[in-house]
Amino acid sequence: MGAEELARDLLGRYLVRVWEDGENAGSGRSVLMITETEAYLGHPDRASHAYAGHRSPRNESLYLPGGHWYVYFIYGMYYCLNLVAGDQSNGEAVLIRAGVAVENAPRMEANRRAAARTRKTADADKRTTPRPIDLAGGPGKLCQALKVDKAFDGLACNHKLLYLAEGMPVSDESRVLRSARVGIDYAGEAKHWPLRFRLRNA
Repeated sequence: MGAEELARDLLGRYLVRVWEDGENAGSGRSVLMITETEAYLGHPDRASHAYAGHRSPRNESLYLPGGHWYVYFIYGMYYCLNLVAGDQSNGEAVLIRAGVAVENAPRMEANRRAAARTRKTADADKRTTPRPIDLAGGPGKLCQALKVDKAFDGLACNHKLLYLAEGMPVSDESRVLRSARVGIDYAGEAKHWPLRFRLRNA
């Protein structure tokens, strides 16, 4: 499945984070429903880390077979979680941009608060518990909530600590909003491609 098709298919699916012993009191896992994704089409896509066949230690996981996680670090503070798509030759992937809590939101809220303290940003002391709707309302927030970092880069998407579940697949196209991707003004014509998928009213 290519990245564009996968990005649409992931809406409504569950992203499950299993907590190792000692990390969590109560439920041993947290679950998000994926509500927003973006497709990156590899070699022909100027917004992709694999544009024009670029390959480096940072993006090596993009060239794994579809079904592996690709995690990268941006702005010196945020991780982003991607699912590799297609075959090994093109470097396609889907950025998982946002989700809403389905199970064990308190654990994810605690992770977000801990991340804010660690960053020691100017407004860290003013932060309150994130509202459930904003718990994972962006790719960096999502990774903070699930404690996803480079340790997951290159792992299969059925890994015991971070995996996809069927969830609630969306068949009603009227619930899906499609638009251009965000934050890629450098990407020339590719910045206009309608490769961002969102669940309406999620």
